[in-house]
Amino acid sequence: MLPVARAVTQLNLWIGKWASLAIFAVFALLLTDVVLRYLVGRPAIWTAELAVLIFGVYAVISGGSLLARRGHVNVDIIYGSLSRRRKALLDILTWPLFFLFVTILLWQGWEIAADSVADFERSNSVWKAPLWPTKIFIPVAALLLLLQGVVRLWGDVRILLGLPVDEDTFGRQEPAAHVPEAHDNGTGATQ
Repeated sequence: MLPVARAVTQLNLWIGKWASLAIFAVFALLLTDVVLRYLVGRPAIWTAELAVLIFGVYAVISGGSLLARRGHVNVDIIYGSLSRRRKALLDILTWPLFFLFVTILLWQGWEIAADSVADFERSNSVWKAPLWPTKIFIPVAALLLLLQGVVRLWGDVRILLGLPVDEDTFGRQEPAAHVPEAHDNGTGATQ
């Protein structure tokens, strides 16, 4: 089972790295829109809408990667002060909420994607952009997030049992520590 957990985590991390490149496409499309609108005087009908569609894919497909890297927002008022074992226990106790959310996302995402593909759904804009390719990513992303959540749960159980938890297999177990930036105190020295 360890090779399966490792494959899920590494797949999600790989997808996250490649999906992050989509931001450059979004930037290029929005820059093109501004140039065409204000410098050429002829706005394109497709650039802003395509940027939104690409960003939508980026946002949903990155969930598994964020979970593997512990990149989701966390309320650290209490959680941050807990020991590793107590964090794992709290994660296990709240896992049913995660499972409920992701199961509904997978179920509804599948229905939305299936309807969209069946109708070859297009936007109502002048461009009539195809929406169905973007909507296919919703259930795919939900499945990847669910699989990473199961791997995370397994890692938390291993922590409670005192077993080793490899980051390459189970993802990061602790949120990345916040390191304050050095500030110039006016003397040229940093503190």
